[in-house]
Amino acid sequence: MSFSENESPCRDNTAIRIRNLSKCYQIYDSPRDRLKQFVIPKLKRFSNQPPARYYRDFWALRDVSFEIKRGETVGIVGRNGSGKSTLLQIICGTLSPTEGTVEINGRIAALLELGAGFNPEFTGRENVYLNAAVLGLSQREVDERFDDIAAFADIGQFIDQPVKTYSSGMVVRLAFAVAINVDPEILVIDEALSVGDELFQRKCFSRIEAIRDSGATILFVSHSGSTVVELCDRAILMDSGERLAVGKPKQIIGSYQKLLYAPVDKRESIRSQLLQASEVMPERVSEVDSLPTGTNKEQDEGGQHLQENFDPHLKPVSTIEYESRGATIESIQILTLTGEPVNGLVRGKKYRYCYNVKFDVAATNVRFGMLLKTISGLELGGSISAPSLAESVPFIPQGKVVSVEFTFHCYLNPGVYFMNAGVLAVCGQEETFLHRKIDAIAFRVLPETSSTATEIVDFCCTPLVSIDE
Repeated sequence: MSFSENESPCRDNTAIRIRNLSKCYQIYDSPRDRLKQFVIPKLKRFSNQPPARYYRDFWALRDVSFEIKRGETVGIVGRNGSGKSTLLQIICGTLSPTEGTVEINGRIAALLELGAGFNPEFTGRENVYLNAAVLGLSQREVDERFDDIAAFADIGQFIDQPVKTYSSGMVVRLAFAVAINVDPEILVIDEALSVGDELFQRKCFSRIEAIRDSGATILFVSHSGSTVVELCDRAILMDSGERLAVGKPKQIIGSYQKLLYAPVDKRESIRSQLLQASEVMPERVSEVDSLPTGTNKEQDEGGQHLQENFDPHLKPVSTIEYESRGATIESIQILTLTGEPVNGLVRGKKYRYCYNVKFDVAATNVRFGMLLKTISGLELGGSISAPSLAESVPFIPQGKVVSVEFTFHCYLNPGVYFMNAGVLAVCGQEETFLHRKIDAIAFRVLPETSSTATEIVDFCCTPLVSIDE
């Protein structure tokens, strides 16, 4: 195994190169076994007897390989215990791999266990200098950045008080402020994007976006699919210490959710499918079969008199279907209020999103849902049939087919969008998906030339500009 940073620069503009990385821990059933392992094998070797083992191996990582280019933002997703944090710790040098190599090209700033390196007896100011030195900054560089660090942390006069007097929120704010202000070439983040209140979280996101825009490489772990889709160029799916897939964030998040909600008896087969699909998931040119260009025939010169239409070629190729737990979603479509199927929608009009659910087993506390997303996978909003389990459908018998309908106003600007469909019920002690289809249907909001709305959602604003004489 080997670990290098800047000594042998990664080739081909690569910031991080991981090759056949594995990490093994020795697990003991009791402290007595640990003592036995320390003493008895030495005695057996001394007497030329076969060594004994009083532990079992646990592989937190197994043969993981991937590369990250300079300037890329890559998210790592996976269930708890899949090896994500172990992988980041090895990349940052706080853990040593059992096998494999790690090559790093650039200065790393790590947001792992925020505040873990703080000395509680030191003041916040002293800890800033201490942590910044660990991250590779000289005292002069810290002097130049200290005001920015203190302003970002925003803990006021507490900066000169011992850290042991801080709240946990103040500690992570200060730790985040230090790490984020060292101008890293590579930023590594482990679930540190939820620190502080909402305003501080937005400040953190804004700073990370600025670091990304400056050309830095960002690698982070998150359980938030929307965050990965919004921030990342690529995503990596980990499970049981293995790298299952690498690809576009939308594809990876869909595969992760399918694996996460799979029944236990189906999980291994889904893992095998993902491993066997390809070394790298293919990047589709388009998320739909057809994205025609040119002027739509329903649009006149003034952008008026648009008429809904149905394009049979507008079909998603990114659909991911969960394993059924006794229900199946069928006949998904968007209808006008008069019942005509459409997938070319006019902004401002009202539509019906409909699907049927066939129940192969009886279900209790049933709810139905929908979710709207952009072509990149950004979740815009959704709805569920009941706000709580107490108001859900209490019981649906086996063999029943239920019709579900969500009526909505289309306040989206022109573009292609996707809808999910899902049915949930209580299984055992928790609510879970009986069936779900991601990117179940695609639709297009027709273009118009007279609109003043921008971005994704039309807020129906009326612009008024007054110029004083």
